[in-house]
Amino acid sequence: MKRKSLSWIIFVVSVAVVIVSAIYVIYFGAAATQEDISLTTQSEAGVSRVIVVRNDEPISPIAKPTTLDRRAVELGVAIFHDPRLSHDNTISCASCHDLVAGGVDRLPHSIGVGGKEGDINAPTVYNSSLNFVQFWDGRAKDLAEQAVGPIHNPIEMASNWAEVLPKLNADSDLVAQFKSVFGAPPNEENIIEAIVAFERSLVTPSRVDRWLLGEDDAITAEELEGYRIFIRHGCIACHQGEGIGGNLYQRFGIMHDYFDDKRTIINSDFGRYNVTKRDDDRYVFKVPTLRNIKLTPPYFHDASAATLEEAVARMGLFQLGVEIPAADIEKIVLFLQALTGEELEQ
Repeated sequence: MKRKSLSWIIFVVSVAVVIVSAIYVIYFGAAATQEDISLTTQSEAGVSRVIVVRNDEPISPIAKPTTLDRRAVELGVAIFHDPRLSHDNTISCASCHDLVAGGVDRLPHSIGVGGKEGDINAPTVYNSSLNFVQFWDGRAKDLAEQAVGPIHNPIEMASNWAEVLPKLNADSDLVAQFKSVFGAPPNEENIIEAIVAFERSLVTPSRVDRWLLGEDDAITAEELEGYRIFIRHGCIACHQGEGIGGNLYQRFGIMHDYFDDKRTIINSDFGRYNVTKRDDDRYVFKVPTLRNIKLTPPYFHDASAATLEEAVARMGLFQLGVEIPAADIEKIVLFLQALTGEELEQ
């Protein structure tokens, strides 16, 4: 009885968050002026800069970072693609996060050492620096913690530092590179630092960002209409800010129980509960970024939606409690496609 009461409270709170957020965006967004304003932002390195943004939008523009150490980034690229991080020298970070494929492998579940299959859909590595936590369940507080996880995961790389470091330090060229950049041969700290530097470089501004910065013709009228429909239906309640997601947790299945319809519930479906063991975190996940979403099918943690159209329709039903008209879905998808980083457009 206690669990039922708790579940009902969680449901009510989740619904209230969506409704209040949507009302705020729709009412106050519509009431705001259309004049641009100056906004001071701060980079990861703490450097302030001033940009001009549209002051009535719940999503924020991003720009490529300019303060990263390029040598560390280049070394990070090499490590990101190095299969020696894995036990059998077959799996690299890029195996599951293919930069050509939108930073994912486009598989329902990634494949690790020995052909072992994981139990969750790989999230994109692009714009991961914008996330407030890492992984679907938020078990890593930052990119440094995230970078370590797959190395030790028995299904992914199935390795450890005692095994990885001798392999990397046996490569004289790589050792020379590390000494040049970090003043030391490869070790746990500087390997992580190199990977993090590279992942922080993977920020992908889109045409929508240029529109947010005042370029009216950066997106089409249809894409802009799709954005307004996206706001009107309340999608913006969870997908806003710089990452257009990635900055909060939310229950999967607010208005309808998503997991009632699943064939079999597996461990990864429990989401944040696997980290906290709190009942109110069951089926709660980090809201994913929508940037580059066109490039990263299949969708959701369980890869249950094959297309963007299907994903939007399901979000309407399970998160918003509405059946979004097909014409609206078509326009929303046009907007979502416009979020593809210009350097990644295919």
